[in-house]
Amino acid sequence: MERIRVNLEMSRKDSYEIFIDEDFVGPGGLITKVQNHVDRYVIITDSNVNPLYGKMVTERFKQTAIPVDIVEIPAGESSKSLDTVFNVARQLIRLKVSRKSLLIALGGGVVGDVAGFVASIYMRSIPYIQIPTTLLAQVDSSVGGKTGVDLPEGKNLLGTFYQPKAVYIGLSFLKTLSEKDLANGLAEIIKYSIIGDHNLFEFLEQESDGIKKRKPSLMESLVGRSCKIKADIVEMDEKELGLRRILNFGHTLGHALEAASGYGLSHGEAVSIGMVGAANISHRLDYLNMASYQRIVDLIKHYHLPTKIPAGMETAQIMGFMATDKKAVGGQLHFVLIKKVGAPFVTPEIPSGVVVEAIEALQG
Repeated sequence: MERIRVNLEMSRKDSYEIFIDEDFVGPGGLITKVQNHVDRYVIITDSNVNPLYGKMVTERFKQTAIPVDIVEIPAGESSKSLDTVFNVARQLIRLKVSRKSLLIALGGGVVGDVAGFVASIYMRSIPYIQIPTTLLAQVDSSVGGKTGVDLPEGKNLLGTFYQPKAVYIGLSFLKTLSEKDLANGLAEIIKYSIIGDHNLFEFLEQESDGIKKRKPSLMESLVGRSCKIKADIVEMDEKELGLRRILNFGHTLGHALEAASGYGLSHGEAVSIGMVGAANISHRLDYLNMASYQRIVDLIKHYHLPTKIPAGMETAQIMGFMATDKKAVGGQLHFVLIKKVGAPFVTPEIPSGVVVEAIEALQG
């Protein structure tokens, strides 16, 4: 088992550990560290995960002789809404969930974002833990304490920074992922390699056959290395005031593409195109050489992720969604660009014409 500590003592006593193992660590083990004085567990999951793992996880927690309930939300990005938050909160009230109860986010990024957001505002905050079941959630959304829901104007425009008490990553969950869901997670791992670890980038290039076959030792290495990169960055910048912004590489354009597609594009697909867009802008501004740019495009293609904007998306529509990006400061977009693999930087100094040119270059 690998244990990664996220140290946040400099801001407040919210430090926690990420546990990575073949199976998630259930009651009777390390979970006892966060169950002191808990009066009830409530598992928040979705309609895809519940039939697969809801009963199994419920049985694990029943071993503690503490009441366990399940709240199910519909699977999909459309559940990241205030309507879902209200519905979940009302179910918690009916279950008599108190400030001594513990929420358990069992699922992918949507479940984790919704459960974390509810935990942060229900009765002015109650504790929660993350048990992520997708590769994307394991390496990204379950770590760092970002929660949120979408609005028609854009993605994640309402949310909080609220850290979980622990993250339990079971690699066995990856066995039931579809190829598309696996690729979604690999998109974020590729992002980590581009912004923070040239050796990880080379690892992705050299071990692609085994990674695509989900070889356990390779998946464990990918998840552990990705979580460590994110944990290190979150430790230094919990609230995304500086360094943590580099984690948004590919996300400024990516989130706009998700919204413009009506969330028909998955997060990993949108971020993949967004990373190509950010690399394209970096090259156009003479920060990134052509060989490095092409190498990034080739790696993304190699994992069967898109590199072109789907037909039917208008440049003006995409730019409109980018203008409402929550990371804009004073109405000015801040892009994460790169000088080479492993050397990212954030800048607002990008002429809008260059962004338009990059978007048009990626339109299929």
